[in-house]
Amino acid sequence: MFWYDHNLSGWGWFAMSASMILFWGVIITLGVLFVRALTRTSNTGTTADTPSAHTPSTDPEELLAERFARGEIDEDEYHRRLTVLRGRTGDGPRLSKS
Repeated sequence: MFWYDHNLSGWGWFAMSASMILFWGVIITLGVLFVRALTRTSNTGTTADTPSAHTPSTDPEELLAERFARGEIDEDEYHRRLTVLRGRTGDGPRLSKS
């Protein structure tokens, strides 16, 4: 009735160990994916108080102010560029300094 004599050979232990590692790996992976899905923030449900970081602002003065706030440009460069932006009429090409 018992064909294999209740003893596991080396391959039996290996298969049992590998299947247990695979089983727990799948369980842990599913748990991590489940937690990440629950804690993920969606960019579609933003409110007016919290604008999305991915929406580009089209106003050049706002872009310049953001660069100044991040510290990418200093105060002198900010004022110089702001003067150029406000002084530009948009009718012709900008003139460069000579």
